[in-house]
Amino acid sequence: MKKILAYILTPIHLFVYGLLLGIFHPLQWLGMKLGGYEGHKKVVRQMNYFLIQSLRILGNTCIFINEQEIPKDRPLIIVANHQSLYDISPLQYYLDEHHVKFVSKIELAKGIPSVSRNLVYGGSVLIDRKDPRGALKAMKEFGQYLEANNYAGVIFPEGTRSRDGKLKEFASNGLKMLVRTMPSAYIVPIAINNSWKIIKDGYWPMNIGVKATWEVLPPIAIAGRNFEELFEEVKEGIRERVVQ
Repeated sequence: MKKILAYILTPIHLFVYGLLLGIFHPLQWLGMKLGGYEGHKKVVRQMNYFLIQSLRILGNTCIFINEQEIPKDRPLIIVANHQSLYDISPLQYYLDEHHVKFVSKIELAKGIPSVSRNLVYGGSVLIDRKDPRGALKAMKEFGQYLEANNYAGVIFPEGTRSRDGKLKEFASNGLKMLVRTMPSAYIVPIAINNSWKIIKDGYWPMNIGVKATWEVLPPIAIAGRNFEELFEEVKEGIRERVVQ
């Protein structure tokens, strides 16, 4: 019965999700033209709200757990594990006041309504993984931008999504560059659970009745910290909270 329901609800969700991306693509342009950075940011916030709500069509819920005091006067490095494309909207929506930007692969810079526009014009950094030297240069400039504006940058050290929820190895280079260029920043680890189950069998059909969670862990000041020790602390903190 659950499988039959999934086949019925999946096309409805995908239609609504695609429709939202199509609607908010020109609205982002309009928001930017009329209100500049803040206008664009307000449109993106509304887009993320509706994208999150669209999962309710499948009976799926996104639960954002934040019992931490996140500094508002410092730049942030948000470090999270990565399980699905549905990880993105809750991070940007629920942490909106921190001006969330992403470290993303350059392939997403074009061709995806709303998503590509948000990445290109919203202040995120697009990395060419085939050009390691250029990628590090871009990360350095990104870190300086976040530091100067007290913004938050999201990095997924696993590099690619975990399709079974199990934590992959964390790469350190990108995070190390951000730490180096953001001396006043705090690292905010976030453990994501069960978002992989939404597309456990792919997008046809999608899974239903999933409760996915985003749990904010205690922020860590990076000033005066040894990077290797800091890296291990962040990685192990997330590992302890991710259901393996």
